[in-house]
Amino acid sequence: MSLFRRRPRESPPAQERNTPSAPAPVPAAPPPRRLSYRLGNLQGVGNRERQEDSFAFVNAMDVHDMLEQGLFAVVADGMGGLRDGKQASETAIAVLRAEFRGFDRGGGLGEQLRDAVKRAGEAVYAALGGQGGSTVVACLIYDGKLWYASVGDSFLWLLRDGELLRLNREDNMMNLRWLECIRRGDFDPAAGREDPEAAALTRFLGMEGFDGEIDFLRRPLALRDGDALLLCSDGVGAVLSDETVRDCLRFPSPEQSCAALERAVLLESRPYQDNYTALVIRCGI
Repeated sequence: MSLFRRRPRESPPAQERNTPSAPAPVPAAPPPRRLSYRLGNLQGVGNRERQEDSFAFVNAMDVHDMLEQGLFAVVADGMGGLRDGKQASETAIAVLRAEFRGFDRGGGLGEQLRDAVKRAGEAVYAALGGQGGSTVVACLIYDGKLWYASVGDSFLWLLRDGELLRLNREDNMMNLRWLECIRRGDFDPAAGREDPEAAALTRFLGMEGFDGEIDFLRRPLALRDGDALLLCSDGVGAVLSDETVRDCLRFPSPEQSCAALERAVLLESRPYQDNYTALVIRCGI
């Protein structure tokens, strides 16, 4: 009787097996593109004896610092009718620049910006003893989001999808009278507009008895590709119509927008034209 050794059965090739094949790897989605920012500025004396506006950009020229710390922009309008408006506006700018460097980027940036503006007001008061003052509008852009704080009657506008939006309020008698009417249930703003002291400021940095109320954003505004921001003193904002400002901000570059804003201010030919300062920030990808 012959003996035969049974050969082991060979496994079928991998492609013939019934086991499911591993899914093909899905390519990783590219990281979202960050907004970039192009900047422009203009400044003029108008029909005043000297320039009492001040302004600053921080981190405008360093992309690494802009990503790590954010972009900071501020306009301060020294009050010419009081003592040394230039010193007041420069003091406010110096304090805010220093405060910005110390912000905790992981904390509440809106509240930190508000507190920085309060300290700027205290510094102006200490420097001028309540005899001088400045308005201010300050913006912090970090991780594609905007925070702002303002006191007085400087302006902050946003142009988005062709629509011009005023972001901050004016601290003046017109708005104070209007708020008083609203609290009484009267929603007609005519009382504020007709007040002979409508343009008089109710709050500014350095004023004696400042109540500490500051217009600021607790929650940031997410910026978009194509947005344009305008920070300016009332030598621009109170002179030009909303339609004119909108048309000026539609230019493709901030430098062109600034040139258009200045042309528009000069075309008004106001006999008592105030100092004028404007910063334009255009967002893009």
